Amino acid sequence: MRGFTILELLIAMMIAGVLLAISIPHAQLQLDRVVVHSAREDVRAALSLGRTLALAGHARVVVSIDSTSGTLRIRQYGQQVHSRGVAHAHGVRLVATRDSLVYDAHGVGRGATNLSVIVRRRAAAETVFVSRLGRIR
Repeated sequence: MRGFTILELLIAMMIAGVLLAISIPHAQLQLDRVVVHSAREDVRAALSLGRTLALAGHARVVVSIDSTSGTLRIRQYGQQVHSRGVAHAHGVRLVATRDSLVYDAHGVGRGATNLSVIVRRRAAAETVFVSRLGRIR
């Protein structure tokens, strides 16, 4: 007869279990990094849209950052023109050093001095910085 004994199968299963126990946390961290990077790009896009609207409309644009709900809202002429629920869309947390940012008609950020938005999911985190001139990096 050909085949494997129960002892051989148990040893093989134990080895597979140890390998999975080692690789799953690493894979989870990589997945979290990908999600955080995608969410960071959403934050950058929303901030960039606010600056572009200010430049195109020659008007003041307010970008408010709600850390509790993880939502970025853009207002121009007192009306909301864009809203993005980054936390809900990506399953991340947002922490901002300020609750709002104002772009003037020239695209210069007012109240943007050292604005940073931290996007976090478990151990993975990335930061979006806005310079006092309104540049996003």
